[in-house]
Amino acid sequence: EKEDTTNHFVNERTARYLIQPGDNLYIKVVSLDEKTALLFNPLEKSGGGQNVNDQGIYLNSYTVSDEGNIEFPLAGNITVQNLDVEQIKDRIQTVLDQYLKETVLIVKLVNFNLTILGEVHRPGQYKVYQSKINIFEAMAMAGDLTEFADRMDVQIIRQTKTGSQIIPINLEEARILSSENYFLRPNDMIYIKPLKIKQYGFATFPYALIFSTISTALLLINFFK
Repeated sequence: EKEDTTNHFVNERTARYLIQPGDNLYIKVVSLDEKTALLFNPLEKSGGGQNVNDQGIYLNSYTVSDEGNIEFPLAGNITVQNLDVEQIKDRIQTVLDQYLKETVLIVKLVNFNLTILGEVHRPGQYKVYQSKINIFEAMAMAGDLTEFADRMDVQIIRQTKTGSQIIPINLEEARILSSENYFLRPNDMIYIKPLKIKQYGFATFPYALIFSTISTALLLINFFK
């Protein structure tokens, strides 16, 4: 067979993520009129904005309701479902322009969870504080795959509007770099299956055990002679 010498892979997927119910948005209004701007930043009145731990971030964000809305001060419910961060920013800015001039609006997706299970060194749930992360970066967060990981049969379990979808990927194929599943989405679960050999195999060849068995056998033979 011809060897595949391709070393450049195009991945046109952008970091555009559409906000869904349950997501948390950090929204802050910056204005020269601090008193008026404070009306739109009620969560910072008590200094809550200084909390940088997970709990503080959660408390200082807007949670998207099951109907796809956030309740913004003075403006009431604003629909944000199926919009990206820039579109939400434009929509809220239109509301702000009715009350304030010369404002700067900051809108960010607070974080998203990744659950990594199976044959990794540190399985668990991880919070991602960036706009995008790829499958290899996720594996690095979990301490890389173990010796028994089946790299040819990794499963991404993704939540959809109709339920859960299982997406199989092969980490040993270079074309994963150009796959639409190369970048992960919020709340993805990644399961790394174990190799079948794990139930009776060894991570490394057990030289010490074999030599110890041989030595014991020779001693017993010597003794009985």
